[in-house]
Amino acid sequence: MSAPWWDSDWKDRSWREYRCYVRSLPYSTDDASLKDAFSSYGPLIAEVVVDRETGRSRGFGFVQFDDEKSMECAIEGMNGQQVGGRNVIVSEARQRPRRWWA
Repeated sequence: MSAPWWDSDWKDRSWREYRCYVRSLPYSTDDASLKDAFSSYGPLIAEVVVDRETGRSRGFGFVQFDDEKSMECAIEGMNGQQVGGRNVIVSEARQRPRRWWA
């Protein structure tokens, strides 16, 4: 009997996520305000990364888009713009390798 992860075909999947990495966010930023800031580019999901212990924003987040064109337009349009009084830096998010927990 093999472990479930051993039989997985995840290496053969070739999907691509269209996500932006947004840093230099003010600590008062939440998911809704980040999504509002990118609303003209049509984001699907916006997530601000929070500290596990305090629940406070860590100053960066991710915005996911439906297609590559929307993502590229958002990077060009929002990089260096103000969100909540701070100039944000926006770039394409690198896809993390999958991790398996045994």
